[in-house]
Amino acid sequence: MKNILVLGAGQSSAYLISSLLEDAVAEDLFVTVGDRDLETARACVGEHPRGAAMQLDINDAGLRSAEIERSTIVVNMLPAAFHNLVSWDCVAHGRDMLSVSYRDQTTRDLDLDAKRRGILLLSELGLDPGLDHMSAMALIRRVQADGGRIVAFRSYGSGIPAPNQPHNPLRYVVTWDPRNVVMAGEAGAQYLDDGDIKIVPFHHVFQHTWPCDVEGIGRLEAYANRDALSYMQSFGLEHVKTMIRGTLRYPGWSETWTQIVRLGLPNETLRIPGLAVRSYAEVVEMFLPRDMRGGPIEQRTAHFLQISPTGRIMENLRWLGLFSDEPIGCQGDTSCAMMVHLLQQKLPLSSDVRDLVLLVHELEVTYADRPGERITSTFALEGTLGGPTAMSRTVGLPVAIAVKLKLRGELSLTGSLIPTHPAIYEPILAETEAAGLHFVERREPLST
Repeated sequence: MKNILVLGAGQSSAYLISSLLEDAVAEDLFVTVGDRDLETARACVGEHPRGAAMQLDINDAGLRSAEIERSTIVVNMLPAAFHNLVSWDCVAHGRDMLSVSYRDQTTRDLDLDAKRRGILLLSELGLDPGLDHMSAMALIRRVQADGGRIVAFRSYGSGIPAPNQPHNPLRYVVTWDPRNVVMAGEAGAQYLDDGDIKIVPFHHVFQHTWPCDVEGIGRLEAYANRDALSYMQSFGLEHVKTMIRGTLRYPGWSETWTQIVRLGLPNETLRIPGLAVRSYAEVVEMFLPRDMRGGPIEQRTAHFLQISPTGRIMENLRWLGLFSDEPIGCQGDTSCAMMVHLLQQKLPLSSDVRDLVLLVHELEVTYADRPGERITSTFALEGTLGGPTAMSRTVGLPVAIAVKLKLRGELSLTGSLIPTHPAIYEPILAETEAAGLHFVERREPLST
């Protein structure tokens, strides 16, 4: 029997775990789900005879190492901060690792060690990053095989509420790790725009936006996502003049979130004593300058941020509860932990709301023998009421497919990789398309 260790039972893990358990008998699998919250892990496994839940603190080095050693394959669904811990142990014990996290530098540096051990450390295997890379590579290779030269590449990903349904003032719901929402953009971003490198520091990420029209959805706003330049070599696009990777939100999200960043609330370094028993207003007060005392905190916050005290942004901050006198009652002791708790309370995916995931690729292509064209490839999937979220399905399905490919001996690559190799993305895309996850292409003449 092959032992699959799934680390992390958060919102994005549910579909993956159910898929593995559904195939457990046919594939001769036993699935162990480890999470800090035992009840969350149990909820994912249920009463399945081929599954088990366990309480696992990933910082417990002895337990983590022992569980990885006794596994056949490790599936890492944990936040990116723990990626290197899992990678190290997998190399030490000679175990394959499949992960949805961005490949960090430590995991990159383990490439030679992984090859020596004959194992695969495959990162960026979910939706974004994951299906975005795989679909982009398939499209790029098809265009190049047709004689096209790609001069501009833009790729966008998103997980938002589906349109035409009830929504909260921020038009957003949490369908993945809320810590990643709070700390989005923490490393800043850079991209290539018509030959010019653009660098966006953290405190400017959500001010640096532009409109993006998505067919069937309408106008959204985009902001730069991490380091797009690092993918130019991976995608074989070293010659392009434009290379952009972005995130999409409904208009208005960024103008509110940029003020939260300016306040300094996305911080997981500074420890706040007694955070759980303090109020949200008390913590916001800590971030205001010492010479801004006296008067209502909302007025002083608006003055500090230099925004209208009666405008939409302040309405959103008030709706979130940042000026509330209620005790926070969260786990953790940082303002990031407070914001994670707040988003979970204010932006949950309710039973009457469906989520939507989007991937959009825009390519500008020239040809030697015919006019150039702009190719737009769009993937959109809505979750089902009472069923799996679109986020959980699109994150979990590629990982579940990769597990089965690896166990069947159909994925023989080794080293530290992302899914830009045809041996990875071709079979995964074939199965995801068979499952109803497909892209729609539109082509139009390229303006000169």
